[in-house]
Amino acid sequence: MPYNKDLDEKLFSKSWETEDTKLTVSVYSYNKGPGKIQISRENKSASGEFRFTKLGRLAKEEMEAILPLIQEAITKVP
Repeated sequence: MPYNKDLDEKLFSKSWETEDTKLTVSVYSYNKGPGKIQISRENKSASGEFRFTKLGRLAKEEMEAILPLIQEAITKVP
């Protein structure tokens, strides 16, 4: 069965943002299934808009910033 965006329910989402990067911690449930945590990165383009990019490695500052968001997300997973 292919992915259906209508079945993907966002249960939680919080972001940490700097001048050129945004990291978002979210909890999603697909088709009423178990909640799962997603971490995504967006970088600011030359036009000033945030665009999705590969998460890759995290700097210590980034990890320290999103760790409280991850801990909060864990409490939102049913």
